[in-house]
Amino acid sequence: MFSKDFLINKIPAANPGKIGLFGSDYQAGKQSFIKSLFDYLEKTGTETWVEKSFRDYLSRTFAFTPRIDGVIDGEDFLPDMVFSLGGDGTFLRTAAWVGRRNIPILGINTGRLGFLADVGVSEINETLEEVFRGDYRLEEKSLLQLESSAQEQRRTALNEIAVLKRDTASMISIYTYLNDVFLTEYLADGLLLATPTGSTAYNLSVNGPIIVPQSCNFVLSPVAPHSLNVRPLVIPEDYTIRLQVESRNRNFLVSLDGRSEVFPSGSEFRIQKADFTIKVVKRFNQNFYDTLRKKLLWGTDARKHPTG
Repeated sequence: MFSKDFLINKIPAANPGKIGLFGSDYQAGKQSFIKSLFDYLEKTGTETWVEKSFRDYLSRTFAFTPRIDGVIDGEDFLPDMVFSLGGDGTFLRTAAWVGRRNIPILGINTGRLGFLADVGVSEINETLEEVFRGDYRLEEKSLLQLESSAQEQRRTALNEIAVLKRDTASMISIYTYLNDVFLTEYLADGLLLATPTGSTAYNLSVNGPIIVPQSCNFVLSPVAPHSLNVRPLVIPEDYTIRLQVESRNRNFLVSLDGRSEVFPSGSEFRIQKADFTIKVVKRFNQNFYDTLRKKLLWGTDARKHPTG
């Protein structure tokens, strides 16, 4: 539990202007923290706007009504920065709203693991002080862009695009081309195309490699392939990937950062790097290798730190 004056013990001389707040609906135990954050923003004179669904959640769940300047209900609002309160799922939803509008995102982790939302509540004091005085760096994240033969609309993903079989259906066939050169036919439960950002997400759970953020690469990782010889493949990010998908079940799923749609068998897809990036606010003392050690417990040896 946080004290009532948490976050408001030091008020900076400047503020970042107009802030948009996005949050998850799983924060019942974070009332004190969230109230303190709103108190802090009010003390600094920050113009604070809140995503509509998060505002509605706060009004239903919490015993306080935060002072806000407006509700984000659509895409017309243009803040100077957005805060994402929650886990990586909330961050991905925030990034989808930001899109190509070049608005920096600060990920505040009130969830569990948090690779994208990597600022913990224990370090929020120092982080906000640094952000409000402009003492931070921006890390640019590449996205994937999907075009399909069944739809005209182009869609993007920050973590991964996944082609997956439905439920208990038999495996699907995914004919894969790199720059229009045939690579292979994947007979599998699915295929992931992940960015460096997404390499520590779904890709990691199917034994794909971790890629450092500065790498200009994507990775193709099969999901439960029929052949044991098939392994993940790292490719340059400027490649164009073409997929032709066949399913005995007549349809299959395509998921972009967890947002799934059903497509008919025989659909074809063209995937390439998007022509814009997502800007993520990072502290100067943050680095990817610290995150690996903290989040994945790299270097932790139970023999050196016995618990019993």
